[in-house]
Amino acid sequence: MFNFLRQVSNYTKETIQAARYIGQGLSVTFDHLNRRPVTVQYPYEKLIPSERFRGRIHFEYDKCIACEVCVRVCPINLPVVDWEYNAKTKKKQLNHYSIDFGVCIFCGNCVEFCPTNCLSFTEEYEMAVYDRHELNMDNVALGRLPYKVTEDPMVTPLRELAYLPKGVMDPHDLPASARRAGKFPSEILAEQKVEEKQERSPSA
Repeated sequence: MFNFLRQVSNYTKETIQAARYIGQGLSVTFDHLNRRPVTVQYPYEKLIPSERFRGRIHFEYDKCIACEVCVRVCPINLPVVDWEYNAKTKKKQLNHYSIDFGVCIFCGNCVEFCPTNCLSFTEEYEMAVYDRHELNMDNVALGRLPYKVTEDPMVTPLRELAYLPKGVMDPHDLPASARRAGKFPSEILAEQKVEEKQERSPSA
């Protein structure tokens, strides 16, 4: 008799303990129902990179004047600029340009200090290769047109979660015309100009 009661008591305790654990798990589930989604069905869905994303560097051969500023400002002296002096034009003539992205730290100094803006960042971040030597790209590979997520018909582009409009929890089915949270740099500059005019007008 007492053995049977002991078994019933243990079964009841285990049932209460299991119910408590299930309740703890469901509380975590319910807590995540009101949060923004973080799962992206890659590679069928891809996030649109932010405006100042530092992806693969794009190189425009015709603009380069072989000044080697990019080499001097690079923390690791990475870009290789091969040029020769043209006696007729009395200018440097670029023969070859390359960057090894296996070593590059994407600091952006070369893009920032280039006097002719022949270097620019792109949205490309898929640079995985089987041979690391393939990451050493010459001026032909660097001159390839950049890839854009929004122009790929095989991919569903999703607005970055950090840039979703206020109150929007799901990046799917978001119209392209929907504005992101925050202001564009042009809007901030316009507001600064208005404030400067307002500050000057009372003194005038």
